[in-house]
Amino acid sequence: MPRVFLLGALALGIAHGAACDRVCLKATLDQYLNAVIQHNPAAAPLSIGFRQTENAMVRRPGTGLWQSAKALGKLQRRYFDAESGQAGYFGTLEDADGPAIVTLRLKVEDRKITEAEWVLSRKGDPGLGPQGGGQANTAYNDVDYLLAHPPAERVVPKAERLSRADLIAITNSYFDGLSSHDGTLILAHTGCVRVENGTLTTQRPLPAGGVSDCMSNRAMANIFAVTARRYPIVDEEAGAVLGIALFQRKPGVAMRRNLLSEWFFIEQGKIRSIYASMYYPEPEAIAPNWPPFDGNWPVAPPPK
Repeated sequence: MPRVFLLGALALGIAHGAACDRVCLKATLDQYLNAVIQHNPAAAPLSIGFRQTENAMVRRPGTGLWQSAKALGKLQRRYFDAESGQAGYFGTLEDADGPAIVTLRLKVEDRKITEAEWVLSRKGDPGLGPQGGGQANTAYNDVDYLLAHPPAERVVPKAERLSRADLIAITNSYFDGLSSHDGTLILAHTGCVRVENGTLTTQRPLPAGGVSDCMSNRAMANIFAVTARRYPIVDEEAGAVLGIALFQRKPGVAMRRNLLSEWFFIEQGKIRSIYASMYYPEPEAIAPNWPPFDGNWPVAPPPK
């Protein structure tokens, strides 16, 4: 290829398809978050076809969180994936009805924001449903515990970083273990912690002695299968992976599905901790409502 043509092609690529590295993703994420809390979509570089969901419900710019968000919360964690062009935020958000525990997935293409996917937990949100035990009426939500026990901030030394494929495989082993009701399939450290909407759901006494961790089968009782799995953000530098999925219930069981985002923190080839923000959609709700699962994941008919 002639030198002049090559230089011209490179310049064209820079002008029209420039990649967004970690610095770019951070700046764009912060610009978007500031625009949301200022209630000003024009302050963010939104694409013409920009799409936003909040707990799988589509929201037009200027509605939903664009109206209700007041400030970023006391806990703020940011993660970046230059390969997929996506940035993530996990932490708290000061909303009109009080603090919410949130995950945000933001996609950037050609320096424009094309997608924003929020999974939010607000105090008083619905729980599992009529057969959900102590969670029947309201979902877990403990902002104070989350603020006191936040995800650790870590930069993994380059020599210890795992490949993107390995990080996803380790994360997927967790969902495989839940679907199979077999904790031995999960690649995790003994004592691994799981925090759901700010509530510690592991480190609890087991009938046979000892305490539970993220591999304990007891936590899988209400899960039939983990479906619509996605891994949109893989941050090798932080050793973190965002997994988004649906927890399905057994056919004929009148418990709600669980739309969840989970941040997996991986050390030395195993899961060390999991932090989730999640929501229990109504049976008729469209979820997860993102490609390749644009509408409802197949749901069994309600019990007669």
